[in-house]
Amino acid sequence: MNIISLGAGVQSSTMALMAAHGEITPMPDCAIFADTQNEPKKVINWLDWLEKQLPFPVYRVTKGNLYLDSIKLSKFKESGETYVKGLIPFYTLSNDGKRGMSSRRCTADYKIAPLARRQRELMVKAGKKECTVWIGISTDEASRMKPSRVKYAKHIWPLIDLNMSRYHCLEWMKKHNYPTPPKSACIFCPFHNDEQWNDLKENSPDEFKDAVNAELEMNAMLLQQNATTPMRGTIYLHKSCKPLDTIDFRSAEDAGQISMFDNECEGMCGV
Repeated sequence: MNIISLGAGVQSSTMALMAAHGEITPMPDCAIFADTQNEPKKVINWLDWLEKQLPFPVYRVTKGNLYLDSIKLSKFKESGETYVKGLIPFYTLSNDGKRGMSSRRCTADYKIAPLARRQRELMVKAGKKECTVWIGISTDEASRMKPSRVKYAKHIWPLIDLNMSRYHCLEWMKKHNYPTPPKSACIFCPFHNDEQWNDLKENSPDEFKDAVNAELEMNAMLLQQNATTPMRGTIYLHKSCKPLDTIDFRSAEDAGQISMFDNECEGMCGV
């Protein structure tokens, strides 16, 4: 059984369409998209369009609303002191100026787990004991290739096998008169670079406001619970450790900020 892990970005979309054209074989049985319920509207609109182009079904799965769950910080105690954990890898700045970053649970809980659950359901329904999962990673991000963590699923990377980079994917889309897919990542992902934050702020102000509110609400919850983060700091979504609504994203990009997500979400946030 062949299943595409669909992130709805450039690489995974190109891979799915190439399969539809018969340029990658065998024809997938389906694709699965894990929805955090906080994808940009342009990604969901793209997915709506993409589904209509594919001869195989696209299943959308979700664990829940990552935004709502992220502002419910988990509380725990250690050595008599109260701490909190978050779902997303937010940045922190302590009173003495030390910077840190929390662990990331969103990928495992909101991407990997829902995808794996639907994979197993489909396998049982089809009477299969194993499946092959196609991951949309291109040659310029080969370091993100990782084997499956479960025995019943085998990961493959068709774009790597075809020696295709992200540029080649865009050229393939252009050659076939397809529109350019948007970059895929959650609205308030702390791994946005300044170009992505600025695009969100300028072109999707309501979604940018949601990110600003997420930052504010996580800090409000921190104060309400009379707790601290494991790094003992205030929560931020931008690596500068400044509130989102105070940052001029147009100039920070020139300072050389690196994005972990210039490459696309292949369905499992690089895992």
